[in-house]
Amino acid sequence: MKLLLIGAGNMGLTYAEGMLTSSLLNGNPIRVHDKSLEVKEKILKDDRFIFEEDLQTALSEADIVFLAVKPYHKEDVFEEINELVKPGQMFVSLMAGVNIKTLSKGLNAKKIVRTMPNLPAQVGKGVTSFTVSKHVSKLEAKLVKSLLDTTGVSVKVKNEKFIDASTGISGSGPAYVFYFMESMMQAARDMGFSEKVSKVLVSQTFEGAVELFNQNDLSPKKWMDRVASKGGTTRAALDSMEDNNIRELIHDAAYAAFDRAVELGKE
Repeated sequence: MKLLLIGAGNMGLTYAEGMLTSSLLNGNPIRVHDKSLEVKEKILKDDRFIFEEDLQTALSEADIVFLAVKPYHKEDVFEEINELVKPGQMFVSLMAGVNIKTLSKGLNAKKIVRTMPNLPAQVGKGVTSFTVSKHVSKLEAKLVKSLLDTTGVSVKVKNEKFIDASTGISGSGPAYVFYFMESMMQAARDMGFSEKVSKVLVSQTFEGAVELFNQNDLSPKKWMDRVASKGGTTRAALDSMEDNNIRELIHDAAYAAFDRAVELGKE
């Protein structure tokens, strides 16, 4: 199998580096095309990849093409490769807010996979939701899943509505976690802890809580009940959150991201 990556920014390279570990490549290098001279110089120094100056040649040899350019560059990409696409080529889009209909028309291609990646893919802990056009077979979808799994885990969803919905959960979700962490670190500093100690207290707490959750079948609610005793300190904190409608605010924030993803798909 031969892969081509168009757009080698942070997210594109993250997925490319993960896919290098896949046996599906059969030792074939991943070819990379990018307009940035800085990116070109970086790729030329990395013998794991082959930089392709000539997009026509690169496309002619690719079985699967990953598109990882910024969404506002999509029209330029479409114009450049529209007439170069081969029948049967599959395109996997990492572009946020660009729907399958737009991709299919712009690329003049039928086999389209639309994904919603997230930032933790950079450390092998990502979650990528994806859906496919009707022309992608079950075997091809399974193959794509295997490639996406190299950066963490992937989840195939029924249709594009769930891609937009996952934008509000997993796509934007890391920022919600960082927001919560920042708030806790600020509270720790206000209590007199140093920046270094505040970071350790908060980061280790998050890591430990996630590990507990993943290693057991208990729901978050049951874990909260285990930690919080009646009249205790944790219950006081949770009661404060409930009084301030934190649950509803987080819910509304996720839907705000979801709604914006839908809007972007219409632009």
